Amino acid sequence: MTKRKNQLTHPLDSLVRTDRIPHIWCPGCGIGTAFSACLIAMKSSGIDLQKTTMVSGIGCSARVPGYTNLDSYHTTHGRAIPFATGMKLGNPELNVVVFSGDGDLFAIGGNHFIHGARRNMDITVICVNNLNYGMTGGQVAATTPSMSKTTTTPMGNPEPPFNLPLLAFASGATYVARWTILHTRELTKSIEEALQRRGFSFIEVLAPCPTGYGRRNRERPLDSLRFYQEKSIVKNDAHPADIILDYQKGITLGTFVNVDRPTFTDIYEKTCRLDPAACM
Repeated sequence: MTKRKNQLTHPLDSLVRTDRIPHIWCPGCGIGTAFSACLIAMKSSGIDLQKTTMVSGIGCSARVPGYTNLDSYHTTHGRAIPFATGMKLGNPELNVVVFSGDGDLFAIGGNHFIHGARRNMDITVICVNNLNYGMTGGQVAATTPSMSKTTTTPMGNPEPPFNLPLLAFASGATYVARWTILHTRELTKSIEEALQRRGFSFIEVLAPCPTGYGRRNRERPLDSLRFYQEKSIVKNDAHPADIILDYQKGITLGTFVNVDRPTFTDIYEKTCRLDPAACM
């Protein structure tokens, strides 16, 4: 490493807005690891970073685009995917990456996720799932495990959580994967793979939230990492309906879906060729 302006440089400095460091994430949070994996994948994928943009909604994970030295957009709560859709339709040459959290993408933004996948928009969606609304007080989320405690479910969550890969698959996503922040090599490779393909790609990243979720469920960051290590089962090509995320039984990880079908842009351009007047 070399010195620059009396500071040590980092291999990812060119992709980080270093003037915004230090970041806001708590000690033990897994978002930073997911962020690093995403940046490494961007560099190794060979995509044109001058034609790459990142989009997020609101939340802890949604701060990632603001730290990324690319054209980036911190949009309103739950609206990252419609913003990303507009960018892709406005300039189909763009590589559009959505990086946000489970609350933003699957609660207030759930409807947008479903239709983005249904249309097979050519975007990459990375969701950091920390099982709660971490930024706004640790409330129950659509991904909170049954009977887990949050600020709004102090006696335990009575609702079942979403199976995010199954929801993505059922909605029409053409690439679906799940990894944890402990599986950094696999996660990085999966993001790289998603960036290089066309269609709606979705990657769920399981990450600990020691401040919001962990302390209420008596889980320390190392407890989460130990669980990821001991209870993870890698089953590539497993059907999303058969995978599990059970903090008693285990977690199924891997790339579950990787298929090709026409993107929304492909179909739209074909429609315009058939009737140019309709697209004016």
